[in-house]
Amino acid sequence: MITVVGMGAGAPVDASAAAGAELVVGGRRHLDAVALPEGAERVVLGPLAPALDTVAKYVAEERRVVVLASGDPGFFGIVRALAERFGPERLDVRPGVPSVAAAFARVGLPWDDAVVVSAHGRDARTAVNLCRAYPKVAVLTGPGAGPAELGAALRAHARVLVVASALGSAAERVERVTPAEAAARDWGTAVSVVLCLDEERALGAVRTVAGPPSAPAGWALDEAAFAHRDSMITKFEVRALALARLGPRPGELVWDVGAGSGSVAVECARLGAAVTAVEKTPDGVERVRANAAAHGVDVHVVHGAAPAVLSGLDGDPDAVFVGGGGRELPAVVTACARRARRTVVVAVAALDRVPAAREALTGAGFTCDGVLLQSSRLAPLPGDVTRLAAANPVFLLWGVRPPAHTEGVVQ
Repeated sequence: MITVVGMGAGAPVDASAAAGAELVVGGRRHLDAVALPEGAERVVLGPLAPALDTVAKYVAEERRVVVLASGDPGFFGIVRALAERFGPERLDVRPGVPSVAAAFARVGLPWDDAVVVSAHGRDARTAVNLCRAYPKVAVLTGPGAGPAELGAALRAHARVLVVASALGSAAERVERVTPAEAAARDWGTAVSVVLCLDEERALGAVRTVAGPPSAPAGWALDEAAFAHRDSMITKFEVRALALARLGPRPGELVWDVGAGSGSVAVECARLGAAVTAVEKTPDGVERVRANAAAHGVDVHVVHGAAPAVLSGLDGDPDAVFVGGGGRELPAVVTACARRARRTVVVAVAALDRVPAAREALTGAGFTCDGVLLQSSRLAPLPGDVTRLAAANPVFLLWGVRPPAHTEGVVQ
C-alpha cells in the first residue's frame, strides 16, 4: 500500500506520520515536520514524474511508501496522479483539512456554494474569469497566479481578496485586501489560497447541492425580461442561436459589443461566463447595469464606442457578440477577431453590411458561416383566432478560429 497523509491546514502535524516507511515522499516542509524512520529514503517533491518512478520501484518490491501532502490530498492533490499510476486500490488516503475549508473557516463563511479553482501550474485567466463571474471563489495559487496577479486583473471589480498564507503553521497569516492592494505587494511563496469575495453576496442562500449555482432552467428569455428602449433588443429567437454559437461557460470571458439592453451579456453571465459589455450611450450603460442587477449577475460595463474602446479592455475574450456597429461594423469585427480566442458572432439587420462583416471574419483567419433568421410569432386576432406576426429578418454570422490557432491570438 501507498499511504497518503494530508498535513498542515487545520490540525497539528502528526510527527509519526511516516512511521515504518521505507520511502517517504513530500514537500520539504512536510518532510522536515515528521520523524523519518532510520534508513528510509527521502524524496523531495519537485517534478512529479521522477518521484512517481521512485515510488513505482518500491511498490514493485512491495516495500512501504508514505506520501506527505497538504490538506486533503484528494482535493486538487496528488491522489489523482497516484491513482492513475498505481490504481486506487493501492492507496490508503488519510485526508487532512483542505486549505480551502481552513481559509473559509478563518473568515467565518460557509463554502458549500463556493467555486474552487486551481491556478497552480496553470494560466491564471480561468481563475480570473471565475472571480469576475461569481461572488465566492477560492483560488489555489501558484507561481504567476498569486494574489498580485489576481489583484491586477480584478482592479475594476468590486471584490475583496482574502489572502491566506502558511495555513496551520506558526507563521499563518490571513489578510483582507482590495485587488489594488494585492497587486502592489510581493506575497512570497507561502500563500495557501486566495478567497475572492463579493462581500454583499458572499454569505449566499441555503443550499442542497454543493458548488456554484446550477445553470439556469431556461435561456433566450422573452424580451419582457429586460428593460429596453423602443424594442432595441436582440430578439429571443436570434439570441437563442447566438448563445448556441457563443457557447458561454464558467471560466470563460465574453464580450458583448454594442450591448444595447445587455440581453446577450446578461444571458452569457447567467450561464456562468465572465462578461464585459461595451455600450456607447450613457442611458444604455445604465440600462445594461440595471438588467444585470435584476437578473442577479455581474456584468462589467464599459462606456465607449467600438472599435476605439476595445484596445483598452483587459484580457482576450473567448467569444464576442457584436450587436451593432453601423458603418464601423467591419472595423469592429476585425478588432474583435484579433482578440477572440474562439469565436465571434455578429448580428446584422442590413443586407448591405453582411459581405463586409463576413470578409472581416475570414480576413482574420476564421472559418465563417451564417444564416438568415426569419420568424413569425403567434398573435391574437378578434374572434378568438390567431395570426402569424412576422418579425424583422436578421442575419447571424459566426466566425470560428481554427483550433490550431487558438493559442496564438494577436495581442
